[in-house]
Amino acid sequence: MTSVETATAAAASKSERAYGWLRERIARREFGPGYRIVLAPVAQQLGMSVVPVREAIRRLEAEGLVEFARNVGARVSIVDRDEYVHSMQTLGVVEGIATALSAPALGAADLARAESVNDHLAALLDDFDPVTFTRLNQDFHAVLFEPCPNPHLLDLVHRGWARLQGLRDSTFAFVPGRAHESVEEHVEILDLIRTGADPVEIEMAARQHRWRTMNAYLESR
Repeated sequence: MTSVETATAAAASKSERAYGWLRERIARREFGPGYRIVLAPVAQQLGMSVVPVREAIRRLEAEGLVEFARNVGARVSIVDRDEYVHSMQTLGVVEGIATALSAPALGAADLARAESVNDHLAALLDDFDPVTFTRLNQDFHAVLFEPCPNPHLLDLVHRGWARLQGLRDSTFAFVPGRAHESVEEHVEILDLIRTGADPVEIEMAARQHRWRTMNAYLESR
């Protein structure tokens, strides 16, 4: 084997090792949907240059396991796009109704708590952390839907959130610009509840809020 062939084989071996290492962590959900894969730290951990890591990521991209977000770089994909859409559509419906039914039970202290969480979300926008944003986003909505008097609806909402956690760590990792709009829509929903708006109006605002996040992801693909 010539020196060129030896070098080529070594490079291919490193690329294969990087590919296997990354794929294993994606499969184990150690690198969950939305996880940002940065070349240099991976290369350093594997004791190689960034070139074979880049080749491994391109291979994972071809398989649909990794995708590139504009101005962000490589991130682990949402594995099942259709399941994500169906889950978001369903959650939008049941969470919207649950929020509307909860509205009469939400007092000033509840709304103040939700507003405080939304203020924290707004504070994250300048130095954006999609995982923390998603966690606080769920906290915000939980304040608004947990008082729902219908236990069956509430169970469906909980199941919907749990299903989405299995599909992605954060849609906002793929569409960070959506976070700004989300915070503004939270304010609108709170205003509707605070002013005693028609339950149908509250329901539709909460539903459309969820679906806009879904549509933002779909439009970014």
